[in-house]
Amino acid sequence: MGGRAAKRRFRTTGTPLAAPLAQILLMLFSTCARLTGAPQQQAGDRLDAGFKISVDVNLVVLHATVRDKKGGFVSGLRSEDFQVYEDRIPQKTRFFSHEDVPVTVGLVVDHSGSMRSKFTDVVKAALDFARSSNPRDEMFVVSFNEHAWLSLPAAVPFTSNPLMVEAALNRNVPTGRTALYDAIALALRHLKQADFDKRVLIVISDGGDNASHYKWPEVRALAQASNAIIYTVGLFEEEDPDWNPHVLKRLAAETGGEGFLPRENSAVVRICHQIARDIRNQYTIGYVPVNRRRDGTYRTIRLAVTSPVHARLSVRTRAGYIAAAQPIPQVAP
Repeated sequence: MGGRAAKRRFRTTGTPLAAPLAQILLMLFSTCARLTGAPQQQAGDRLDAGFKISVDVNLVVLHATVRDKKGGFVSGLRSEDFQVYEDRIPQKTRFFSHEDVPVTVGLVVDHSGSMRSKFTDVVKAALDFARSSNPRDEMFVVSFNEHAWLSLPAAVPFTSNPLMVEAALNRNVPTGRTALYDAIALALRHLKQADFDKRVLIVISDGGDNASHYKWPEVRALAQASNAIIYTVGLFEEEDPDWNPHVLKRLAAETGGEGFLPRENSAVVRICHQIARDIRNQYTIGYVPVNRRRDGTYRTIRLAVTSPVHARLSVRTRAGYIAAAQPIPQVAP
């Protein structure tokens, strides 16, 4: 099972955030997210058994997590329960779904010397993540110290085999400085080769950067231009000289993910399960922007949700996207 999953693509044009839409959501974990009842799908455009959406438009796609006042996930919402605003202008929803489909996941794992005391817990969490993932998922590993590299064999860009993920994680011992920004940039570039349309990065680091060629504004722009959801886990100690939780939390918030700062390294396993449940319970909403210009500008997004049967709902999605200066080439089915 070390090869790539079977390809299912569809024809589309649009912004980097929109990109392909053939398979919108992920079943990421089978062990930690067997939910009660099947998610309901309601869509302005049809999603058939092959995960193919019957559209060929410039959709912007949002993945949204909705929680109730107790922090629980909310299911059963309808398209009309969501209101989308781009640059404060209301948008018309063209696609709506609450489905589980395969995903591409990149594990971006800090191998620098500052992570030496934490690395056992990090590897344990990452392996638990890989072993409990859906067999159809495709995964890859980016390791980094003062350099960043893809840790799977060169002939295997993605895998669904947990043993290959384990070997990739354990190939090097923690040493050296920290090139966090370079690692994230590498992972975002690699995601462009992914077979699946929902794409996630899980970044586990102490958040410090003292060796990258990329700068924070550049990495932030790359994340804003991508359709990746980024979750971050910061493992800090008071004596860490490069302690910088702000970067990790902001990166997660701007892409619709979530940032975690556990007090104990052993909490990483629980956090990875929490991330899995978050992804499995997301809604997918697509809209065609009123502003059709591809001028390379940043567009802010606000997503609101109201329901006659739920009070005090909170919703989380990405904060915005960069409108592509050029259309994305069409991809044949």
